[in-house]
Amino acid sequence: MTTAPAPEPARAKRLPREQRRLQLLECALQVFVAKGFHAASMDDIAESAEVSKPVLYQHFPGKHELFLDLLDTHLGQLQYELTTVLARSVTNKERVSGTVTAFYEFIARKDEAYRLIFSSGMDNDDDVTERLERFHDAMAGAIAEVIADDTGQPMAEATMLGHGLLGMATSAARHWSKLSERPDLETSAQLTARLAWRGISGFPKESEGW
Repeated sequence: MTTAPAPEPARAKRLPREQRRLQLLECALQVFVAKGFHAASMDDIAESAEVSKPVLYQHFPGKHELFLDLLDTHLGQLQYELTTVLARSVTNKERVSGTVTAFYEFIARKDEAYRLIFSSGMDNDDDVTERLERFHDAMAGAIAEVIADDTGQPMAEATMLGHGLLGMATSAARHWSKLSERPDLETSAQLTARLAWRGISGFPKESEGW
């Protein structure tokens, strides 16, 4: 009796170039989140996407470039969320609460994209460091403009406060994500926002004086 030949591995459906690129990015995110940058390989990503390595290399010249593309995408998303909060909020209290909540919501996302930023093992990579510093400087600057307008603080001092708020929101949200038993997102964000607000509200509006 002749043995039937084994079925050939299923090939990934042919996709338009941009659609394929987005699919590769999604699969790469899953791999980087699961393994970190250094343990992940282009083979892992190609296997996850069910494509050959040549197809993967048609879109991205290497693992580093692929990681940076993902980092740019998700930093851009977080920056958009934060700037939207600052623009639509009426009071400083709302801005503080919205900024803190945006960080918690980003870290709570199911895709765990926050790991690209905070726990990828790429802390010493110059390209990653440059992007993170640019992100923090842009957001601290946006917060500082609001603080300076409302309190009369010099921009240099307001920028320090902006970085402080970002640091507090980031640190608290990261700690929250690691807890096995934790308060719900809304409660945790409001606790952090309350702490931040009690600090920032200590700087009076320019018209109020000391």
